[in-house]
Amino acid sequence: MLTRAARRGQARRFRIAALIGGLLLGVAVIFIPSTGAAGDITADMAGTLRHLVSPSHNSRAFAGTPAVGAVFTTQAGTLAGHFCTASVVDSPNGDLAVTAAHCVSGISGSVVFVPGYHDGVAPYGVWTVTKVYVDRSWQSSSNPDDDVAFLRLGQPGSSVPIQDVTGADQLATGTPARQLVEVIGYPDTGSRPVTCQNWTREPMADQLEFDCGDYTNGTSGGPFLAGVSPVTGQGTVIGVIGGYEQGGEIPDVSYSAMFGANVAALYRTAVAGG
Repeated sequence: MLTRAARRGQARRFRIAALIGGLLLGVAVIFIPSTGAAGDITADMAGTLRHLVSPSHNSRAFAGTPAVGAVFTTQAGTLAGHFCTASVVDSPNGDLAVTAAHCVSGISGSVVFVPGYHDGVAPYGVWTVTKVYVDRSWQSSSNPDDDVAFLRLGQPGSSVPIQDVTGADQLATGTPARQLVEVIGYPDTGSRPVTCQNWTREPMADQLEFDCGDYTNGTSGGPFLAGVSPVTGQGTVIGVIGGYEQGGEIPDVSYSAMFGANVAALYRTAVAGG
């Protein structure tokens, strides 16, 4: 079975080859959308053409920021592989992080969050995921508009909340679709996160698009951060890599479900511990 990263690369090669072939031969190129993508052909083709005719933004690896980290599985109490990204969000009890729902669906065993992880170092400790909150519509039908999850975090034997250690990003819902954001994610083949800035857009109802290269497997759940402080690295989370195509099938186009009333309600449920 192809991994999501492999699917992204394969889809990109197919689209580019088809577009170039069509342009050279002077024939129309027709794309058949996948199930659930009806009506999105124009946005998809336009995005691919944009990457062909203009230089794309490129991400860069960096040492990370305290409130954003990698999500790991563990084996025999030690870190195994990291497979997704999450970020600490401000909450009354200081113990919540946000990620994509598809990151934590069907996961068995112990899952931990390592904020600020880089180069094998866990500068702010390892935090156990003690509870996961997802929307009922995600549970029932994996609705891409609800591909958001909140994680409750803690450390055995300690009452200190993670927010006191790492700080936290703010959470915002109902924000405009077009915003300048910084997106941070942890490719699962690397030891450092990547970061990039670009403007978001709304290619289809209730979804955001962010275009920048090298957001491969493992970057799912990475926050779309608006208004990032150059001093603290903290900003406001308005989305996470996920949603349509579980975040996108090619590494230079990423999606997020728009944060609306559903995410606000889920956040309140997580705060209340329900």
